Amino acid sequence: MSTAPDTAPVAAASDPKSEGEEQRKLPLFALLALATAVFITSLTETLPAGLLPAMSQDLHVSESATGQTVTVYAIGTALTAIPLTAATAGWRRKKLLLTAVAGFALANTVTAVSSVYELTMAARFVAGVAAGLAWALLAGYARRMAPAHLQGKAMAVAMAGIPVALALGVPAGTFLGDWLGWRVAFLAMTALSLLLLAWITAAVPDFPGQERGERPRMLPTLRIPGVTPVLFVTLVFVLAHTILYAYIATYLDNLGLGGSTGLVLLVFGAASLASIWIVGAQINRRLRGLTIGGALLVALAAALLAVLSDTTALVYVAAVLWGLGWGGVPTLLQTAVGDAGGESADSAQAMLVTLWNVAMAGGGIVGGILLDVVGSESFPWTVLLLLLPVIGVVLYARRGGFPARRPVAPAEAAVTDPAA
Repeated sequence: MSTAPDTAPVAAASDPKSEGEEQRKLPLFALLALATAVFITSLTETLPAGLLPAMSQDLHVSESATGQTVTVYAIGTALTAIPLTAATAGWRRKKLLLTAVAGFALANTVTAVSSVYELTMAARFVAGVAAGLAWALLAGYARRMAPAHLQGKAMAVAMAGIPVALALGVPAGTFLGDWLGWRVAFLAMTALSLLLLAWITAAVPDFPGQERGERPRMLPTLRIPGVTPVLFVTLVFVLAHTILYAYIATYLDNLGLGGSTGLVLLVFGAASLASIWIVGAQINRRLRGLTIGGALLVALAAALLAVLSDTTALVYVAAVLWGLGWGGVPTLLQTAVGDAGGESADSAQAMLVTLWNVAMAGGGIVGGILLDVVGSESFPWTVLLLLLPVIGVVLYARRGGFPARRPVAPAEAAVTDPAA
């Protein structure tokens, strides 16, 4: 998701016939390069979730300490997303994108070769900073590649990297880590980043940066009815999800299912893809109902894990319910905050991105504390407890934030990010 969408119009073609032909087509090859950048951003953030025990052993620290590799990544993004958006607003877009991807290549390489915990954490922070750069331009970049009536589809193609990372990337990384070692999984990310650098250089068009303008005004945006409820739901829902997701390998290992982590994540990811499809089809008419349903499904999954986790089949059922509930949440929340923000939508989006990553950092910290003090069996109960106020706020905010019907029904629903 972008903290400051780039809304500059696409330059008009000089040849009317060429312009008419371009109006019927999307630059798919270039958009797929952006989708791959989104994939790398999302997968780099969440990959440690499936590799936690092995990373912990090699780095000679506890699994709760290793879980902070997710936390420090999120902190890097949360601290830099808004200031980097402002600082690089005037940069050429292609130069900025190449810089972000190079940052991922560097950070994943250092992570793969490091045997020192502190160096690994520094590399993960750099990866989070690269993510802050990437999210500052990706959605807007995709829009600028397409004519006005196809901009929604262009953004959908670019943001497809998120569900692909969720459904295939993390399970594949987990399988690769189990087979050849976790370091190979990160080196594979480096190789993909290097390939992407060449792809962007050859196929992605360049655009100028934005002219100097006003910085986002945050406090006035918070006073807009509906914005605060959406931001609260974002903070608490993402916190609940991350507490379990960041330590899913450890949780499953304690259930005796450590060898099935990749398969459980694959089931979760496939259900998330189905959720994204359902949300995309229904969001214009049922944003409120979908948000309530998503929270209830994740709560039901947590309840199953809390009470019936000794039955392996029900663990997989819980993974399905979790994916169905969670997959569409990024799209729902960014659409809700954009609708509520109105003319201040950019400021509202910037706050949502920052709070999303604050919640991910908090999830890593809280999960680590719970793991050390109570044990991993406390994760589902904590998720369930946190989701109660989420459901309550969504139910309460029926006039602002989560209305029964969206105030505006655009032709194409927004499709966005965040984070695993």
